[in-house]
Amino acid sequence: MATEIDIFSELDQFDKKILAALAEDGRLSITDLATRVGLSKTPCQIRFKRLISEGYIEGFKAILNPSKMQLDHIAFVEVKLSDTREHALKSFNDAIKKIGEVEECHMIAGRFDYLLKIRTRDIGRYRRVLGERISTLPHVASTSTNVAMETVKEGWDKSGSSFS
Repeated sequence: MATEIDIFSELDQFDKKILAALAEDGRLSITDLATRVGLSKTPCQIRFKRLISEGYIEGFKAILNPSKMQLDHIAFVEVKLSDTREHALKSFNDAIKKIGEVEECHMIAGRFDYLLKIRTRDIGRYRRVLGERISTLPHVASTSTNVAMETVKEGWDKSGSSFS
């Protein structure tokens, strides 16, 4: 299995600069991107398209402001399943993807099976999502909630990464 170092060693300095620039501002035009990374427009565009086709860039999206949308309540939910055979995991995975309030879902190797990040307007809405939707998902045996008091850092960016 390729390590992070192996994967990033396949990229040269221009590829890494393109990724870093786009991670900072995904709305850059090819002309502006080329200027920022020190390439002319055509080679930059070729590299950009290659980075997309090879899967380094999965897509582009708007980053919404949760506070403006009154979605300030964040809860992290530890989910323990009653069955962890492959069919049970698939059943849970398929069902959790249908709950819009679930911002992230990670399978965990540890004392519980999944860690969910749930974003809602308030604790009352969170309680309903937990009680009516999450707790009733296939094979859920128990849940434990941790409420975020403050978000210090959210999202992944190039700072501190090995590609810059």
